[in-house]
Amino acid sequence: MKWIALAFAGLIAMPLWAGDLDKELAAIQQRWAEIQYQFPDDQKEKGFEVLAKNAEAFVARYPDHAEPLIWQGIVLSTYAGAKGGLGALGLVKDARKALEAAMTINPGALEGSAYTSLGSLYYQVPGWPLGFGDDDKAQKYLQKALAINPDGMDPNYFFGDFLREQDQPQRARVYLEKVLKAPSRPGRELADTGRREQAKRLLEKL
Repeated sequence: MKWIALAFAGLIAMPLWAGDLDKELAAIQQRWAEIQYQFPDDQKEKGFEVLAKNAEAFVARYPDHAEPLIWQGIVLSTYAGAKGGLGALGLVKDARKALEAAMTINPGALEGSAYTSLGSLYYQVPGWPLGFGDDDKAQKYLQKALAINPDGMDPNYFFGDFLREQDQPQRARVYLEKVLKAPSRPGRELADTGRREQAKRLLEKL
């Protein structure tokens, strides 16, 4: 009877634990969007520095889940972008490590976001000898992300941006226009608005 009671208690606790993960994930996503799209540029580095520590603690609380690792990778990569310079290289390497770890757990988590984020890193990070940038890997990962989430805002945005950087403006336009038509994500209104604005600015440059 005691074993049955403990097992039953575990069944009750599991969805509550999952709910806690979802709430923490939503909080990190919201804070990331606030820093990325609302903070002045001179305050973003400090904002992401603090959020990176929160993301690290989030991963420690849920070590067997891909979602915290994905968002640790996202936070670290945008922190690196805000920091800039050689000091950012260590951050992007840590971001890649987190995203690769997430893919070993669940490559399809968050609609393939690990593929999207890793692909974006590979085309934005400098190549050898400074960094690990690789356009072939970028294309491979971004296309995998689109295979999982063909209408998603982020995979279309980053693949469009990648094609723009590859001097393929007509193909880039197709994907960037899909960003403007992509369905909104519940609870991600600020991030969605910011991403659409980024897509509009890139389209104006084509």
